[in-house]
Amino acid sequence: VHLNLLPGAQAATEPTTEELEALSPAERERTLTSWRRWREWSRDGTGYFHVQSTRPQTLSYALTDSPVGQLAWIVEKFQEWTDSGEVPEEAVDRDLMLTNVMLYWLTGTAGSSARVYYERAHARGEGTAAPQEPSTAPTGVASFFGDPQIPLRHKAERTENIVHWTEFDHGGHFAALEKPDLLVGDVRAFFRLLREKG
Repeated sequence: VHLNLLPGAQAATEPTTEELEALSPAERERTLTSWRRWREWSRDGTGYFHVQSTRPQTLSYALTDSPVGQLAWIVEKFQEWTDSGEVPEEAVDRDLMLTNVMLYWLTGTAGSSARVYYERAHARGEGTAAPQEPSTAPTGVASFFGDPQIPLRHKAERTENIVHWTEFDHGGHFAALEKPDLLVGDVRAFFRLLREKG
């Protein structure tokens, strides 16, 4: 499996001095950056998650009723989660963003797209969908630095069989839209590696 998002592999708590001392200087800095980014995102960027994981149907009615609401809801995510400065169009072409919004609007899928958050939050009645044991599937990760969740390899290796890891210094959460050539190149490199090991 090849991923460019690996929930749970970020620094979700402030790293201790002992944790940091066990890491290389580069991984130490990445861990601190991951923690700062996660702390900021947890404080100011999770409203969408809380609404979708608790009241997806209410949100669905609002987004399905208002094309401007649907546009605002999605474009705000592009602004926050892309590797852009002033406007999300710096990372993703405006027509591509509008096409993305139109797919939700014309198909009336605001509710079903939000439902996955509700399902994950209520999985097994525990409020989490965390795996019970580490995965054995060969896993490749492409980490794009502009993503709100910066994964850490030393954490990812606790739950995943990491055989390929690439860190890009640009690009964000919507890597397939922002940096398609980098993402496709990494997917190809991952599967080439698997074929060669085959």
